[in-house]
Amino acid sequence: MRDYQWLHEYCLNRFGSGAALEARLPQVKSDAELRALSDDRYLSTIALRVFRAGLKHSLVDAKWPAFEQVFFGFDPEKVVLMGAEHLERLMHDERLIRHLGKLKSVPRNAQFILDVAREKGSFGALIAEWPVTDIVGLWKFLAKRGSQLGGLSAPRFLRMVGKDTFIPTDDMVAALKAQEIIDKAPTSLKDLALVQAAFNQWHQESGRPLCQLSVMLAHTVNH
Repeated sequence: MRDYQWLHEYCLNRFGSGAALEARLPQVKSDAELRALSDDRYLSTIALRVFRAGLKHSLVDAKWPAFEQVFFGFDPEKVVLMGAEHLERLMHDERLIRHLGKLKSVPRNAQFILDVAREKGSFGALIAEWPVTDIVGLWKFLAKRGSQLGGLSAPRFLRMVGKDTFIPTDDMVAALKAQEIIDKAPTSLKDLALVQAAFNQWHQESGRPLCQLSVMLAHTVNH
């Protein structure tokens, strides 16, 4: 694999200046900011990610105020009490995206958030404390304990709330292949560990957050 210096120079050449490059890079929230985000906002963002999966984001986002209303502002203590009959009624609400499997995921993820809050004090504490040097471990935890958070949903949710993470998009996977780090999309524990190790090395060399390295790497793929 190439070192960070090569990655930085490639992106500078592509975008023409350091300022142009920096303008394209995402920012992360501090641990304090992640802790301060309330559990209802984490549940709302998880649900938003679940409903966005496979759909046009603007369509989902336009309907989200109605979701906030019918799910009691995504208060986990209230949402967890929503039973099958309540969810069936929501299937007749034309303001919503009426996908029963995704609707069912909301109270399940409310329970997940409540369980974590009992263990950690808040869901934000878990997100803040998890080391980015093992961010793939957090993906696996979210996918195992949460509902419908497999695939790219866990890293995309983390990016949405501001937790530092890379996301194995098609462009990033192509770039990782070109760097001979992996030879296919990283789904196995072995391949995820190889990708994590590469990002840890670039992070150590540069001091940049993983999300910025991820975007820079994706831009090394020719379009």
